[in-house]
Amino acid sequence: MIQIKPITDLRNTNEISELCHKRREPIFITKNGYGDMVLMSIEAYDELIETVQTDLAIQEAEKEFQENRILLDARETLNTLRRKHFG
Repeated sequence: MIQIKPITDLRNTNEISELCHKRREPIFITKNGYGDMVLMSIEAYDELIETVQTDLAIQEAEKEFQENRILLDARETLNTLRRKHFG
């Protein structure tokens, strides 16, 4: 369930911190009844960034395939990379 808190609740930093870590999802902060900020734990932020980076890599690969129509064999490619980087 989405957590929405008024900015005045930020005075109780321990409670907000515990809530961020316990729920592992963003807390939306309002100011004068309007959305103002989003708070989240570092762990939740790291997960979000990792997901975004994975999505971007997939989009890039799909775009590259659409342009070139070339598919590489995964085993062959991994073996080539192993030989190149690990001898």
